[in-house]
Amino acid sequence: MRIIEQILDLARWAPSGDNTQPWRFEILSEDHVLIHGFDTRHDCVYDLEGHASQLAHGALLETLRIAATAHGLSAVWSRRQDTPDTHLLYDVRLVADASITPDPLLPFIKTRTVQRRPMWGKRLSGAEKQALEAAAHPLRVQWFETLPERWRIARLNFANAKIRLTIPEAYEVHKRVIEWGARFSEDRIPEAAVGVDPLTAKTMKWVMQSWKRVEFFNKWFAGTLGPRIQLDLIPGVACSAHASLVAPALQPSIEGRIAAGAAVQRFWLTCERLGLQHQPEMTPLIFNHYVRSGIPFTDTQSALALSRTLDAKLDDDVATKTLHNASWLCRIGRPQNTPGRSTRKPLQSILEGAKRKR
Repeated sequence: MRIIEQILDLARWAPSGDNTQPWRFEILSEDHVLIHGFDTRHDCVYDLEGHASQLAHGALLETLRIAATAHGLSAVWSRRQDTPDTHLLYDVRLVADASITPDPLLPFIKTRTVQRRPMWGKRLSGAEKQALEAAAHPLRVQWFETLPERWRIARLNFANAKIRLTIPEAYEVHKRVIEWGARFSEDRIPEAAVGVDPLTAKTMKWVMQSWKRVEFFNKWFAGTLGPRIQLDLIPGVACSAHASLVAPALQPSIEGRIAAGAAVQRFWLTCERLGLQHQPEMTPLIFNHYVRSGIPFTDTQSALALSRTLDAKLDDDVATKTLHNASWLCRIGRPQNTPGRSTRKPLQSILEGAKRKR
C-alpha cells in the first residue's frame, strides 16, 4: 500500500455523526489528495444546515494530519471556495518535513470509540483536565463535575431526548442508522453499541419497524421513558464530568466549524490517551440552535413547543448558560466494557474512481 493510502486508511477512522462518514477521497498524486466532503442535511434532522458534517470534516482533516506524522510528513489543507456547502472540497498536500515526529495521539486513532453506557465517576485530576484543555485549544472547556451539575446536564439530555424520540423526522434517522443484531458495523451503529439492555433493544427493534407503532407505544406505554433513562439520565450522572467546548467566535464560519471539529478530535483522542471514555451529547445544542435560528425542524407542534420551553430554561440556568455558544457537549468517565462499536467502510469503497481503476 502506498504511503498516501496508508495515511488515508488511518484517517478514515475519524468520527462522524451516526457513523455516516460523509467524505470520499480522490488521490490526485502521491502527495495530493482531494477530499469530497458531503453533508446529510437532506435526510438527517440533526444536520439541517450541514454544521454537524462540517465538524466531522474537521475531525477527518485533523486525523489525516496526525496520520501523516507517522511518515515524517505534514498535511496542509485548503478549501476550494467555488463549491456549494453541500459538497465541500478540500485539497490536502503532504509535505516532507525533517522536524516532524510521530504525534503522541497517533496510536489512539483506531481505539477511540463512543461509550453510551454508564462510566465510573471518579473525578478528573488537575493534570487530566489540563491535558484535555490544551488539546481542545482554541476551544475553551467548561466543566460540569459536581453531582448537581451532572444531574442538571443529565436532565437536559433527558428532556431533549423526548423530542428526538417523538418526532417522525428523527425516527427516520434512527431507523436507518442502527444495525440490529450486530456487535460491529462498517456504516451504522451496531445494536451492541446503542447502550440499552437486551430487553429494551428487542422492544425498540420491534417498535421501530413503523412510525405507527412508535406513536402507539409512546402514547399508551410511555415508550420513550426506558430508553431515556438508560441512554440519558443514568449515564448523565454516572460519569466523571460533562464538558462543553466553546468556540471563540459566537457565529463561526465553515472554517470555524472545521477548526472546531479538529479540536474536538484532539480532545477525544486525548481522552483515549488518558484512559478515559467519551460520549457526544449534541442533541441539546442542535435543537437549541434551531430554536434560536427559527429553523422549523419538525412538523410536530408539541415538540416545537417543548424545544422553546427548554431554550427558555437554558436561559434561566446559570450553570449551563454558555451552552448556547458551545461547539461540542460531551460526557467523560473511567473505562467500562464496550461490547460493540462502529468500524469503518474499507478504504477502496470510499476512493473516488477506485472502481474505474480496477
